[in-house]
Amino acid sequence: MARRVSALVAAAGQGTRLGAALPKAFVELQGQTLVERSVRAMLDSQAVDDIAVVVAADREDHARSIFEAAGLAAQVRFVHGSQERADSVWAGLQSIADDDGIVLVHDAARALTPPAMIARVVDAVRAGAPAAIPVLPVADTIKRINGTQVIDTPDRATLRAVQTPQAFDLATLRAANERYFASQERTFIATDDASLMEWFGQSVVTVDGDAMAFKITTPIDLTLANALLAHDQS
Repeated sequence: MARRVSALVAAAGQGTRLGAALPKAFVELQGQTLVERSVRAMLDSQAVDDIAVVVAADREDHARSIFEAAGLAAQVRFVHGSQERADSVWAGLQSIADDDGIVLVHDAARALTPPAMIARVVDAVRAGAPAAIPVLPVADTIKRINGTQVIDTPDRATLRAVQTPQAFDLATLRAANERYFASQERTFIATDDASLMEWFGQSVVTVDGDAMAFKITTPIDLTLANALLAHDQS
């Protein structure tokens, strides 16, 4: 029997860099909010059995109305998250009843993520990896700095830009979070869920990412996303 796949769509943050009057996940892109587009990609991948949208408690009614209007209310459930991403993911993990499944963690702001990329990370975990992430080659030269002083220049052939969704063995990611949140003194700050798994001693594999899965963070990103959709519709 295929392992059940749950998806956590993180939509609890404010996203202040976008400069919108409401949280970023609720900003519309060609008539659909970013969070709705992200959920539709999960559904279109045909790789996901359960979708939890992680929202701030005071935004649940707004989120529910979006999915009711889209006819998708029966396809999602809501979990109350926090401004801190790690806290939101942990709340989402605790809401999943399955013990032997696969979990995806996805940023609602990556609203144009292709469904095929979602299926790729799921397939990698189904094949036995405890964690799988989509990545892209780094085009720019990267410098490590201390203040304004350059320390060195890593070989960009060994570097990759990481996207979401990231896929994990559910039980292992839960165990990593349990240890992380039990730590009284944290010398490590998880910047994403894959880094938490690395800290927990787990291997992380990569699959091909997709340029369309870029994160909508600034007004320029939103302009680009609108232009891409307009081009596709022309």
